[in-house]
Amino acid sequence: MGHFDPMQDRKKPWIETPLIESVALSKTAGCPQAHSSNGNLNAQNPRNQQKLKPTRGIGNLIFTSLKNPENKGKELHFYSSSGGNAGLAAVTAARELDCRCTVVVPHSTKPLMISKLREAGATDVIQYGASWFEADSYLRQNFIDNQDLSGDQPRRNIYVPPFDHPGIWNGAATMVSEIARQLPPREAGDECSFPADAIVCSIGGGGLFNGVVNGLEKYIKSNASEGAKKNVQVLAVETAGADSLSLALRNGRLQSLPAITSLATSLGALCVAPQTLKNAQSPPAGIDVKNVVGTDAEAAQGVIRIADELRLQVELACAISVEVAVKKLKETVPSLRPDSRVVVILCGGSNITAEMITDYRQRLQNGWQ
Repeated sequence: MGHFDPMQDRKKPWIETPLIESVALSKTAGCPQAHSSNGNLNAQNPRNQQKLKPTRGIGNLIFTSLKNPENKGKELHFYSSSGGNAGLAAVTAARELDCRCTVVVPHSTKPLMISKLREAGATDVIQYGASWFEADSYLRQNFIDNQDLSGDQPRRNIYVPPFDHPGIWNGAATMVSEIARQLPPREAGDECSFPADAIVCSIGGGGLFNGVVNGLEKYIKSNASEGAKKNVQVLAVETAGADSLSLALRNGRLQSLPAITSLATSLGALCVAPQTLKNAQSPPAGIDVKNVVGTDAEAAQGVIRIADELRLQVELACAISVEVAVKKLKETVPSLRPDSRVVVILCGGSNITAEMITDYRQRLQNGWQ
């Protein structure tokens, strides 16, 4: 399994995902012109994972590892450290490419996700440590750092981090050109350099966010034209208790949270990737980045909003971006107009059930803030 074959035409383990225009969300956000492209949702990972294959960033890392000439003739075994979603993406991509994948998760990972990892085809699921950092350290020490990488060895273990790798960012960046293709073209003389005025995405360690920034940078450079242009706004959204980017920005340097206390455990990176902080502090030309922190209760409200209005099930880590786009967009980006185009990336639908949504609804009715 997983042998490098330069003659084989390997298919990338993801597909183009749709933009879904939401008139309801546009009106709630104060963008009443339903004929515009306000409130577009890029459905990277809604409930039906088999159709949309939530593997774009990590799938690209695995795909390029198989194409790497250094791995020619070797049997590759991929090892992913994750709180859940990244591991599921790694297992799904590896399965699509006929490779093995083992996932190491912390003990905080819910039984629901453990079951999903096994059902998706994980070679093994190992639980270790109280946080992703401890699980990741265990993985690297036991499966990556001490292996013999000499040319004669027939096997190789490949490390698949959840967010801190250029291969992941490059994979996530491909959605930017897809968004541009699916949105209506700008009218002549429009000042914005991208078909959307703003992109809203959740941020844990920064894999998705870095991909969005990289993709926008490439698009803006390749479509540069004379005349003044408005910057594209990127909203990097977190929940309190998993707000490692906010902490780094406040301190002006990388710093780790003492613990993850948010219920949105998919955002549970104690420290963001160095590139994430760099992109947030000094984004490329043509891009403005704003960091927004919401509460778990706001994320839960976003879960219910998407379930009621779009009949999609998304988890807290995804839904916080939805709620920020609906309730905090105007105060965060005052320059947006009623005809501005906003894309919200739906990035997580694995760690959610109908029962959890019912529980969130009841807790909010009981005054959850």
